[in-house]
Amino acid sequence: MSELTAQHPLTRYGWDAGFAEDFVPYAAEGLTPGRIVRVDRGRCDLAVAAPDGDGVHIVQADTALVATGDPLRIMCTGDWAAVDLAQGYVRALLPRRTAFVRSTSSKASEGQILAANVDHAVIAVSLAAELDLGRVERFLALAWESGAAPLVVLTKADLVPDPVVLAHLVADAGSAAPGVQVLAVSSATGAGVDVLAATLAGGTSVLLGQSGAGKSTLANTLVGADVQDVRAIRDSDGKGRHTTTTRDLLPLPGGGVLIDTPGLRGVGLWDAEEGVSQTFAEIEVLATRCRFHDCAHDSEPGCAVLAAVESGELRQRRLDSYRKLLRENTYIVARTDARLRAEIRRDWKRKAAEGREMAARKRGR
Repeated sequence: MSELTAQHPLTRYGWDAGFAEDFVPYAAEGLTPGRIVRVDRGRCDLAVAAPDGDGVHIVQADTALVATGDPLRIMCTGDWAAVDLAQGYVRALLPRRTAFVRSTSSKASEGQILAANVDHAVIAVSLAAELDLGRVERFLALAWESGAAPLVVLTKADLVPDPVVLAHLVADAGSAAPGVQVLAVSSATGAGVDVLAATLAGGTSVLLGQSGAGKSTLANTLVGADVQDVRAIRDSDGKGRHTTTTRDLLPLPGGGVLIDTPGLRGVGLWDAEEGVSQTFAEIEVLATRCRFHDCAHDSEPGCAVLAAVESGELRQRRLDSYRKLLRENTYIVARTDARLRAEIRRDWKRKAAEGREMAARKRGR
């Protein structure tokens, strides 16, 4: 075990005693540990220890032996693998600690893994456009569900020269992200970059956000080199042009690694009930004070959530967003869970029957 951890060249890539323990059976087979830094068309690039044990180099390997039809089990950037260097094949993947998953836009109701074994989920939000707090909450729900610690980064802070206005924007983002650190950062001026770099040092981080959020520019700033292509956003709508087309794992100068991802147009939830609950933790706390344990926070008497909205303690926008994400999550789970789908249909029928009965009473029947 000590040979797999002590002074291991891959330590800066996240290798530790836990992964070493998982790798023991593969070490006995003469395989080599490696971290996947990129996946592309049946092949992947991996960071492995150099043959002389001094440093790390990148090798390519075929992924055919671990190919699977399950979209949640295909390899992705951030995975740890057991590699047969002599044959050029990945033989197995080590168990994942965390996985950032979103639902695809296909009718097959499939999940898509964006990154694996991540410690920090950096949600990049551009200040070149109006803050979309609902989108921030959506990203946060997926981040919490993944097991990673979320961090909201407001990019292009140099476009907001008034410090008072910038402070208000940070506060607004914070209102949608209770318990989550919010940083205003400028890659152009370097403001806030040192704080962000210190936060990410030593772990694995994934950079998420829409096209045009400044992710690639921020990645270049954090890495200290132009490793990612950058293009100007469109003036018409402030959106980017998908300059990043693959998920790349990049080593950071201060330790740790960063996974840069392509811009996400759609961010669908994927079985993220716990993530939604944590994103709206204050609503979950209020709900414990409701008169009825199954309160829907709609019109029930004794609803502590509605009372908080009325008193101004809770914003109506937060409650609306909470309801929307819960509905969406229930829908996507139901599309893949026959039992839950049947329960929802029974609930619909019950409510429809109650509605017809109430309507009949009003008509005096």
